[in-house]
Amino acid sequence: MLRKDQENKVIELCREMIRAKSYSGQEQDAGKVLENFFRANGYDEVIRDRYGNVIGHIKGKQPGPKILFDGHMDTVPVTDESEWPFPPFEAVISEGRIYGRGTSDMKGALSAMACAAAFYREQTGGDFPGDIYVAGVVHEECFEGVAARSISEIVKPDYVVIGEASGLNLKIGQRGRAEIVVETFGRAAHSANPEKGINAVYKMAEVIQAIRKLVPPEHPVLGKGILELTDIKSSPYPGASVVPEYCRATYDRRLLTGETKEEVLRPLEELCAKLEAEDPELKVKVSFARGKEICYTGNEIEGERFFPGWLFDREEPYIQNVYHALTANGYTPEITQYNFCTNGSHYAGEAGIRTIGLGPSRENLAHTVGEYIEVDQLLKVSDCYMLVMDALLK
Repeated sequence: MLRKDQENKVIELCREMIRAKSYSGQEQDAGKVLENFFRANGYDEVIRDRYGNVIGHIKGKQPGPKILFDGHMDTVPVTDESEWPFPPFEAVISEGRIYGRGTSDMKGALSAMACAAAFYREQTGGDFPGDIYVAGVVHEECFEGVAARSISEIVKPDYVVIGEASGLNLKIGQRGRAEIVVETFGRAAHSANPEKGINAVYKMAEVIQAIRKLVPPEHPVLGKGILELTDIKSSPYPGASVVPEYCRATYDRRLLTGETKEEVLRPLEELCAKLEAEDPELKVKVSFARGKEICYTGNEIEGERFFPGWLFDREEPYIQNVYHALTANGYTPEITQYNFCTNGSHYAGEAGIRTIGLGPSRENLAHTVGEYIEVDQLLKVSDCYMLVMDALLK
């Protein structure tokens, strides 16, 4: 367990990170806090990449595996500060909890990672095999795994620990996520003479009803590959006296392991081709959404919104090594999987790197009004991360 001075260091770093407001694309202040901590606490190297990810590196004195601890610095916005029990960027401590945006999702875990690596170096005198990396990641809330690709290129890790909230349980998988865009193309006309046009919204309504009959695949562990309509837009908008010539619908598709882009789109493409054959006026297109954002470094981050699912066998030796290290020290983790998407979509889903999730706090506190983290969870996960280092750095 941690000494009192170590406990205070974890708590204070977490509070400092919370005070550094860091919406996606505005993570520079949080990145500076993390960079300063790395430099002041015995890290051998600090790297800032083109997106603004901040990576701290501690080198062991012996050759061995590379372990990467991944935590994102960005948070979702606060819409109305008056709804919060405490100001969301002051990191108030009350009744054993630290309150603030990003406490659970996930500056608490990132602070615990950064501290745990420094404590482990102190505890071992640096005499361990391998390398420890701690990454403060940008733009995760927009693009799960996209900024992480850059970190992979730099670090080339053998193991990754995702710090998303897990209640100190071990996560060995997750469903992925894709945003699918369905577009219909009509012909504009004055709404006083609608017969002269082709209403793209009416066409879309027919397509939507047909898509509702599709049954996505299901996985015995990860559950259903959900396909759910999330928004619909027409053009021109506002459509004053105009028959809309264009309509776009977006679907959220939860991905299971091994699903390729082609496999995910194929049922929709085949359905739309059938509908077009039945209706000569229907023109429809299916694709994945793309996103583009500006990083605080001034560089663009861009990617297709397809973030794969992943799942490892619970009997994998590295998972069992971590599990036994935790249980031998009084922790009682369950081995389960995340219900949401994480940067593991890249590390495990795309790159096939051995990955686990282990974080403090509850999953359902993310993005909530009055978000908080229990101090007890924050301190315990710091200890757990040191045990993970012991288990994997061999």
